[in-house]
Amino acid sequence: MPRQLFVNLPVKNLDRSVKFFTALGFEFNPQFTDENATCMIIGQDCYAMLLVEKYFATFTDKPIADATKGVEVINAIGLDSREEVDAMGDKALASGGSPFAEPKDYGFMYQRSFQDPDGHLWEVFHMSGEPPAA
Repeated sequence: MPRQLFVNLPVKNLDRSVKFFTALGFEFNPQFTDENATCMIIGQDCYAMLLVEKYFATFTDKPIADATKGVEVINAIGLDSREEVDAMGDKALASGGSPFAEPKDYGFMYQRSFQDPDGHLWEVFHMSGEPPAA
């Protein structure tokens, strides 16, 4: 049985986040969407739950990290081509995201990194071969 992955991320403004990720080509599951949260479909069995901070806080007693000041996670998404990586990276910057790191070409893998409007880090990459042997 395939496993499902749900990454839960706090957001300050749900509408802004939905607009940002819609501009990048993501869709949302209306069954898991209301004024407090939405379910962004990343791929088969892979989702990001974008939760308004106040609602996110109901799931934990720990303080919510401010992703604009510290890193809690880097979300990486594999894409089908280098061109798709560049297209999504460009869309992210044009839609309110900000750069995180320069593009990297490792030969077998190409990646771009950006921050969403809440400061969460995202990497999009294309792997065209096997990494070099250690």
